Amino acid sequence: MAEISELDRTILRLMQKNARTRLDDITAQAGASAATVQRRVKHLRSTGIISSEVAIVDPEAVEFAMTFLILVELERESLHQLDSFRRKAKAEHQIQQCYYITGEADFALIALAKNMKDYEALTQRLFFEDTNVKRFRTSVVMDRTKVGMTVPV
Repeated sequence: MAEISELDRTILRLMQKNARTRLDDITAQAGASAATVQRRVKHLRSTGIISSEVAIVDPEAVEFAMTFLILVELERESLHQLDSFRRKAKAEHQIQQCYYITGEADFALIALAKNMKDYEALTQRLFFEDTNVKRFRTSVVMDRTKVGMTVPV
């Protein structure tokens, strides 16, 4: 595990709020020189602590009005079958998140769909056509109360 300094934590907090925060603003708030901040950001990226910098898009603005939480139970859990399902979930553009979990289900997914017909097509591709999917349970999200991927640093 990489050593994280207080300066690193400050940089991470600022960049998690807005990855496009200007270097001048980071240096002012962090109390460090531009060269130091640039070096620390480069280090955070190269070590994978900053794994990605993305734009967050409002799903409804691009016609994905529905969000679903899906619990998936597999018939068999060999490494090959788990990896196969992971690859399938990663490749599906409507799956935002996929977690391998403990408990009654094997995977928890967060998915988007334009409408119920679109969701039905997704379930056909991901679940009904996969002979290793034993069952899946879906909850429809009524309100996106809090959505984020920030990590408390």
